[in-house]
Amino acid sequence: RAEKEGITPEALIARVHDEHTRDFAGFHVQFDNYYSTHSPETRFYSEDIFKKLKAAGLIEVRAIQQHYDPVKQMFLPDRFIKGECPKCGAKDQYGDSCEVCGATYSPTELKNPYSAVSGATPVLRESEHFFFRLGECADFLREWTAGASTLADGRSQAHLQTESLNKMNEWIDGGLQDWDISRDAPYFGFEIPDAPGKYFYVWLDAPIGYMASFKNLCERSGLNFDDYFKADSTAELYHFIGKDILYFHALFWPATLQYSGYRTPTGVFAHGFLTVDGQKMSKSRGTFITAQSYLDCGLNPEWMRYYIAAKLSSKIEDIDLSLDDFVARVNSDLIGKFINIASRAAGFISKRFAGQLAAALPQPASLASPVCYAGELESGAALLAHLQQQADSIAQALEAREYARALREVMGLADKVNAYVDANKPWELAKQEGQEARLHEVCTVLINAFRLLTIYLKPVLPKVAQDVEAFLDVAPLQWADAQQPLLGHTIKPYQHLMQRVDPVLVDKLIEANKQTMEAQAPAAAANYEPLADTIKIDDFAKLDLRVGKVLACNFVEGSDKLLQFTVDLGFEQRNIFSGIRSAYQEPEKLVGRKVIVVANLAERKMRFGVSQGMIVCASGNDDSSGLFLLDADDGAQPGMRVG
Repeated sequence: RAEKEGITPEALIARVHDEHTRDFAGFHVQFDNYYSTHSPETRFYSEDIFKKLKAAGLIEVRAIQQHYDPVKQMFLPDRFIKGECPKCGAKDQYGDSCEVCGATYSPTELKNPYSAVSGATPVLRESEHFFFRLGECADFLREWTAGASTLADGRSQAHLQTESLNKMNEWIDGGLQDWDISRDAPYFGFEIPDAPGKYFYVWLDAPIGYMASFKNLCERSGLNFDDYFKADSTAELYHFIGKDILYFHALFWPATLQYSGYRTPTGVFAHGFLTVDGQKMSKSRGTFITAQSYLDCGLNPEWMRYYIAAKLSSKIEDIDLSLDDFVARVNSDLIGKFINIASRAAGFISKRFAGQLAAALPQPASLASPVCYAGELESGAALLAHLQQQADSIAQALEAREYARALREVMGLADKVNAYVDANKPWELAKQEGQEARLHEVCTVLINAFRLLTIYLKPVLPKVAQDVEAFLDVAPLQWADAQQPLLGHTIKPYQHLMQRVDPVLVDKLIEANKQTMEAQAPAAAANYEPLADTIKIDDFAKLDLRVGKVLACNFVEGSDKLLQFTVDLGFEQRNIFSGIRSAYQEPEKLVGRKVIVVANLAERKMRFGVSQGMIVCASGNDDSSGLFLLDADDGAQPGMRVG
């Protein structure tokens, strides 16, 4: 990507780091240390682990056949080569793993490979590479993947989810292949010690970046790194990853740690993908939603935090963002059930009782008895006791990563609180003489119930919780605070804590993310463009039109319009971008075609690279779906002039 943009990888890293930091902050996600894998610490531990694996006899050097770009005259790293997945046949997959089926493979296994740099068909050349003898780790991996860690409180934590374990068993039973951990220059990363021109493969040093980031934090915070990463450490270490990189984290990573003398993870948790309205994100439909566009359109980040959490479980399941459901659920749960509790009670506390909550609440005969909400004199203390009793159950659900279950429990409690509101009707008590004490009690119960629900929702709604803390005039709420009611305390005047989702904002979000799609229908037969202004023969002579043979043709990643051609002009090969993608959805079929090229057109630097000419097409009314390549006669050879 850096090469396409004409910048250094370091500049790209710095920019993306800033963008991600901005987006995370915008969604109230905080880190103790948000670091980079391109760091001195990562280099140190990569070399350290490599040397220890080598000393253990688990590193082997052997010659392999590798793809080589004859145009760029370079070996092609995994991300510089694309083709069809050898397992599922998905097109445009990189040379190390398939984003569709999750399979990992050697780049030479790709079907119909092509260079992502030049578009040329690569050739095989021999090169020496370093291999980690993963097959010799099979017994350890079979035991580790099926195993569990004993936590400090005596609980057992499985290393992998059930679905992950089943997948690992398939791979282990199928026979583990030795892992190629080196790549030839040019490659971005760290050079292998005593091996000039050989670099560590990114999936060797990327997980090591976790260690490196923690080492960086230790140096700044005075922590002892070894207490956390030595082999017998009792600290808990968890990884949260996407399901497409499970192979690297559940096989390669624990094996490299085990045999280099470091501790292995306590648990590796994989999650699924995010779809929008039941489909993969789409730029043309406006559902390729970026974090920044969401915020720029005025949508509250905690709406999205709540919606995602309300669908998350401990299983490896995809999550669908249904935009209609998003609006309905946020408005129903957060506004209708939760926020409205405070708004229905706070005004009475401020106006009738100088902002002070009741000093005590009447106690029912038995707090353990079932809570009934039908009677006017329902016990508020019993309701609060019921809410308090659910703290452990909600905490256990959160600890088990069953976030959807936890939020269902919280909203179930909110329903009971709202039933209490309807049964006691504080707005009617406020109109009745002699009901001041009862009104004070009911509103104090509601403020306390709202406080309890806020504690339970704080992991998901940190900003709302912060605003509630300011409204209640209390210190930051902790989980243990749920066991003590807030009584005889003065609160501040209530201010709106959250607005309803306006569907107009969602429409704005969709439009902001749409890319203009050109019409797909071809122009009518009689609807041709008018002739251009008349030119002289000298004007035409300025064009140097040449016959070119298409050597390679591919889609351009990040563009809905462009195709990238490698064209042989006889005397040289050219890289040319052409905006005819809509007319040719199978670019590989254009390979071998003889086309007409404007050979003396000045080079044009584009976001995707440099275009070195123009391919001549026939069209009508600028309708891109009606573009057609002009073919040269079979007798024409590359480089021949046209005119």
